Amino acid sequence: MSRPITKPSSMRKHTALPKARILVEALPWLTRHHGKTVVIKFGGNAMVNDELKAAFAQDVVFLRHAGLRPVVVHGGGPQISAALDRHGIASEFKAGLRVTSEDAMDVVRMVLVGQVQRELVGLLNQHGPLAVGITGEDAHTITATKHRPEIDGQLVDIGRVGEITEIDTGAIEALLADGRIPVVSSIARSQDDGHVYNVNADTAAAALAAALGAETLMVLTDVEGLYEDWPHSDEVISRLTAAQLERLLPELSSGMVPKMEGCLHAVRNGVSTARVIDGRVQHSILLEIFTDDGIGTMVVPDGHSLDDGASDASGPGDKGDAA
Repeated sequence: MSRPITKPSSMRKHTALPKARILVEALPWLTRHHGKTVVIKFGGNAMVNDELKAAFAQDVVFLRHAGLRPVVVHGGGPQISAALDRHGIASEFKAGLRVTSEDAMDVVRMVLVGQVQRELVGLLNQHGPLAVGITGEDAHTITATKHRPEIDGQLVDIGRVGEITEIDTGAIEALLADGRIPVVSSIARSQDDGHVYNVNADTAAAALAAALGAETLMVLTDVEGLYEDWPHSDEVISRLTAAQLERLLPELSSGMVPKMEGCLHAVRNGVSTARVIDGRVQHSILLEIFTDDGIGTMVVPDGHSLDDGASDASGPGDKGDAA
């Protein structure tokens, strides 16, 4: 009686092999980023879709366990708009920033600290005692003064919106040294008048990234990246220098301006790369940091060589994540 012929174990198909290949692909990126600080601005649909929120938390915890030092900065545009509507307060935006009255500021503070931050800290802490929520007010982490943007050549009063004047990283550095994940709400107190101000979360994330000497700033948004010749083309610019971005800024839609200005500030103040990525894609953070292809648009300091050229670009309209 003949025996059935079996293949040697070395010839059997290993169903887990693709997973091994993914891990091997990530190895050089893990080595490069080990011990480095990564500031992530959490916003857009990733803040309101349950699956995307869960995937975001998994990504951030993965970074922490992979040896990186993630810092999360969040606004809360969709949640704040909904809360203002419930309180009968109209939402208004100018120059991509939320007009914030005295009454609106109370709602902003309540939503950012009592709702958005608590939920995000809870999601992260499902994976262990890692996340700690703080605000820009805590330990003078973010100090601001009243911001008056220029619109059509005129300075405009948009209420309790702050312009960052100083960053104190002491509290965040202490949390990072303790192995924690700081989750920072983008509000600040002014030394000028003692008022609390609403600070654009993109701007806050960029300022913190520069002050922390972060390796990377990552801004999650609801578009694929910076588009070339929008709306005539949906081709995304994958890489561009600070100088190239600066030339493009006047052509960008108002919602993209704070994001791209934040990226420009970051790379001109010591951050190695700044990236705008599509937060609608599950695990977009891991795809951007740990794969060869990456997604979104990367901004690098002047003097870095580019694989991809960049010419005219603009962004589709959004309201940004001014909290």
